[in-house]
Amino acid sequence: MSLKIKELPISERPYEKLELFGEKTLSNAELLAIIIKSGTKKETSIELANKILKLNKNPQEDELNFLRDLSLEELMKINGIGKVKAIQLKAVCELSIRMNKPSNYKKIKIKEPYDIAKILMQELRFQKREIAKVVILNNKNVILKILDISLGGANFAKIEIKDVLGEVVKMQAPKIILVHNHPSGDSTPSKSDILFTDRVYDAASLLGIELLDHIVIGNMEYTSIFTQKLKEQKLN
Repeated sequence: MSLKIKELPISERPYEKLELFGEKTLSNAELLAIIIKSGTKKETSIELANKILKLNKNPQEDELNFLRDLSLEELMKINGIGKVKAIQLKAVCELSIRMNKPSNYKKIKIKEPYDIAKILMQELRFQKREIAKVVILNNKNVILKILDISLGGANFAKIEIKDVLGEVVKMQAPKIILVHNHPSGDSTPSKSDILFTDRVYDAASLLGIELLDHIVIGNMEYTSIFTQKLKEQKLN
């Protein structure tokens, strides 16, 4: 039979350890144990936390990102993790996603593709579906607004140009940047990405709007379609 949390030395109890030594000294299991709060008659909250960590299909990476993709049902399959605990875990995961979103992207001046990637990387890199956005800028390349134009399975052939440029025209904004993610993690632009970029560029030009770039976000990597085209032109 395992020891109860309160039977452990104070320095090994998650709550007391955090209070005494700070949150950074806690292991992943100990942090999860605090969220779980209580264990069962047979297992401590730390032991339940370790069971959750074992759901990671790539344990060698030692990342917690897999938690974002676990469903309530998957969590509740663990004996001792009921609906309330599963909901608490999902809520914490969503909070971490929202905390990584820029709280105030307006008034940020875009000087290079990296500036856009830095703003949207954490939001888009873990998405399991393609999400397309249009970043609307003023004449000085300062962000005015970031707008979702497609949520889930972005098929660029089916996205209407009016969905991309409608709000831009209303705002009378002079410049835009397209951004979308690749759930595979590979930021290499596809043929449809490039064709869509050309379509938007031509339509925007007719309306006096400048498409500055199309950024593809992968997992901790990004590709600027315009930069890639410039490199190809220099080689040819």
